[in-house]
Amino acid sequence: MRVHHLNCGTLCPGSARFILGEGSLFTRAQLVCHCLLLETRQGLALVDTGLGLRDIQDPSRMGRRFIKRNAPRLDPSETAVAQVERLGFKREDVRHVLPTHLDLDHAGGLSDFPTAEVHVFRAEYEAAMHPTGRSGRIGYRPRQWAHGPRWQPHALDGERWFGFEAVRPIPGLGDEVLLVPLVGHSEGHCGVAVRSEGRWLLHAGDAYFSHHEVNPVAPRSPLGVALFQRLRSVDNVARLSNQARLRELVRNHSHEVSVFCAHCPTDFRRHAATPIPQAQASRAVAG
Repeated sequence: MRVHHLNCGTLCPGSARFILGEGSLFTRAQLVCHCLLLETRQGLALVDTGLGLRDIQDPSRMGRRFIKRNAPRLDPSETAVAQVERLGFKREDVRHVLPTHLDLDHAGGLSDFPTAEVHVFRAEYEAAMHPTGRSGRIGYRPRQWAHGPRWQPHALDGERWFGFEAVRPIPGLGDEVLLVPLVGHSEGHCGVAVRSEGRWLLHAGDAYFSHHEVNPVAPRSPLGVALFQRLRSVDNVARLSNQARLRELVRNHSHEVSVFCAHCPTDFRRHAATPIPQAQASRAVAG
């Protein structure tokens, strides 16, 4: 399976020092919306969608609060559909979308892939269809799925995977793409594990926001990130517990699993810069 790391939306909240824990207090941070495009035997699959074309064309879909707080770049070339097409595919080639959750900066591109099946845990689906509380006020924007996606809600059950319970493979994608429960940030938040070239990648979504938080030796959370996560989480105890489990995964299995989150620019740079394995590069030249 070939994996493309895409930034599908640059967010520029105020104060890099406050948000990233480094840089100037007076310079805006630059966060990413880290998505994955998977070339599978069954067609393309997209992990998270970032901001969509309709969000760029009509920013009111994202809400005034989000725009003011995050100052998104609103660049249509960053959308997932634009990047899919630049890679030589059609939007219809994307047959599966796997959002880590349905917050507006993760699900904005759903309408760009209307024929794809959208796989989420049932708890996330129910929370998004009937938004209340923190998720309803801050995260979900029903306008982003007014087109009627082909929802595929999944029960919270399955097998063990590196100590995580109820890990579920995606029908049609074999056992190389898994939903990993990482609840806390939202009701049905998940990670998505992808096996490629004999190694696992784990897209942890918003289970954490800074690579410093999963440092197995000296974890820390930038002040702005810590405040936001505590205020946004629907279950902060579960969120912190899952962060601890992610640190344990990094500590004990970093040679088998590479962990990254949705918005950390350091995580994105580390993975987007990874060269194509030689075997794949050779096939690409031969093709």
